[in-house]
Amino acid sequence: MSQSFEAADLLLHRHVTDISCSWDEGLAACCVESVNEAKDSTTSAIWIYPANGDAPWQMTSGNNQDNHPRWSPDGSQLAFISNRNGSMQLFLIPRDGGEARQLGLLDGVTTTSEWSLDGKTLLVIVSVQVDPNLRGARPGPDSPKPSQGDPQVAWKLPYKADGIGYQLGNESHLFAVDVATGKATQLTDGPFDVKCALFSADGKRILYTRSREGDESHRTDLWIMDRDGSNARQLTTTLAQVLFPAWSPDERWVVFSGTVEEGDAQVRLWSLELESGELQPLGDDSIEISNEGSSVQFVGKDSSRVLALIARRGVHAIAEITVPQGEIKWLVEGERQLSQLIATRDFLVYTAESIVSPMEVHACRHDGSGEKSLSQLNPWWQERRRATVERRYFEVPDGNGGTERIDGWLIRPEGTKGATPLLVDVHGGPASFTLFAYAPAAYWSMLWSKGWSILALNAVGSSSYGREFADRLRGRWGDIDLPQHLAAVKALQDEGLADQRVAMAGKSYGGFMSCWAAGHTDVFKAVVPMACLTQIDAHWGTSDSGYYSDKYAMKGDDAEARERMHDQSPVEYLRGSMVPTLLLHGKEDQRCPLGQAESAFVMLRRGGNQNCELVMYPEASHTFTKEAKPSHRVDVMQRIVEWVTRWTE
Repeated sequence: MSQSFEAADLLLHRHVTDISCSWDEGLAACCVESVNEAKDSTTSAIWIYPANGDAPWQMTSGNNQDNHPRWSPDGSQLAFISNRNGSMQLFLIPRDGGEARQLGLLDGVTTTSEWSLDGKTLLVIVSVQVDPNLRGARPGPDSPKPSQGDPQVAWKLPYKADGIGYQLGNESHLFAVDVATGKATQLTDGPFDVKCALFSADGKRILYTRSREGDESHRTDLWIMDRDGSNARQLTTTLAQVLFPAWSPDERWVVFSGTVEEGDAQVRLWSLELESGELQPLGDDSIEISNEGSSVQFVGKDSSRVLALIARRGVHAIAEITVPQGEIKWLVEGERQLSQLIATRDFLVYTAESIVSPMEVHACRHDGSGEKSLSQLNPWWQERRRATVERRYFEVPDGNGGTERIDGWLIRPEGTKGATPLLVDVHGGPASFTLFAYAPAAYWSMLWSKGWSILALNAVGSSSYGREFADRLRGRWGDIDLPQHLAAVKALQDEGLADQRVAMAGKSYGGFMSCWAAGHTDVFKAVVPMACLTQIDAHWGTSDSGYYSDKYAMKGDDAEARERMHDQSPVEYLRGSMVPTLLLHGKEDQRCPLGQAESAFVMLRRGGNQNCELVMYPEASHTFTKEAKPSHRVDVMQRIVEWVTRWTE
């Protein structure tokens, strides 16, 4: 008899956060994250998975964070970043294992590294401490370092970031580390942050992305400089965001993902011809790239095409895109989501997961054939109760007086017949789509173990369905997407697949929708808003990104869009709502600050709703459902399941 999923299963879960592959041998070095229950924290270790399917082995161990593995060009050693000696520093370990050695001592927190093609140098990004009282000026040679307890002055935007907090006391800069000696040379300096960097094929130049200065430091551009840090020049000026550049082997092209308007979450591909400086979109805007990590890459010595992970209709596909023509050839598809794509001489390596199967490492040939799974990260999953998942289509109001067809995922306990209680789960964004990762939505599997069905729609406003579909929700939050959720619920009830026991949950924009629903309908017997947004005008001024993301979403800045912000704020409709509401929020959330949930809680309680609770998680950010302390994440899942089952009985 299979077991029910429980909240404590989160303590068993392992997933991959980064992959680097040796080109010739096809060895995938994977950063595997797991839970250390005794310390109530996460640890990560590096495992090696041969792309040909041979047996894997563990490269590093211990109660450390071993992250960001990067194979040397000849495959003889692996660079990685670890806190095994205290702070996050750079280490090297031989290909065949053995003792890792620290490479130099960098004065700050090391975040990323990339090799030069001759294997003699590593480009390393380090978060270094600066004095915010200098407002971007450089200190004198004898200036003391600022104290950690000094007052925090905000002199530009953004001055804080979710998961970090106040950030003007640090800058991220680029260093070149000599592999033989460990000597580090700083290559960039100034009131900005370097995001990523890579050497040219001949090793003479460095391509990098960095933030702008002053109040535009949320914008990023592409830059280039000589190997020693001299002759730095800016290559892009018209884009709001430049992410993850890939440099062609012939050094003619740079392909990267980016956006034109600040606040736009839909990222597309661009190509830049270095000699002429000509910048143009690569393909049409249906080529939508995830902005969660780098997947765009030239393969081997071929400068005529790139590989990329493309999001379309709520899932990912691996595609080959010609440069500069932008023609697409699909290589790997399916009803699943992919990440961490990287190529070896003979294979493509990537992770894949679906709603009903956890993340594993996979490999296939360059043409997409011969796919095989390389890992068994979560064998315990096979002992749990199964569910079926189906992409369902619904005819719903389009918000303009007509109808349209949308889709989403219906998850039901395996073998279930007839009507069940139903959880409507709303994704974040809103320009995103339903994500398949197990850990942040572990309550799904707990509920299907209890006989529930889950409906996760990609309603209007979702990305990966075309620009028009996503843009139509701008300035119309709640007004046109809630009716689509309600129409889908009614369709399932009319089919005899759902009964009247219906609840809603969601995080971020999903939290917005859960609060909006509580103030506009009594269809939902309980709602669980997580990391919610309830007062848009307040969010504009208190979020780490609201001052530009809300301007985009509401089609205007604070003055122009004040009325829309007010009309589309859920808190304005919560007084008098009696829907049982469980608000879950990270206390250190800077994306949707805690006051967003507190305002909703106060409005509900003052309006007479006694079935309302606010649960705050100490030290937790906007990503608390996947990155808070393991014990807190277990608590989150237990509370969600207990709340919706209690109020729908």
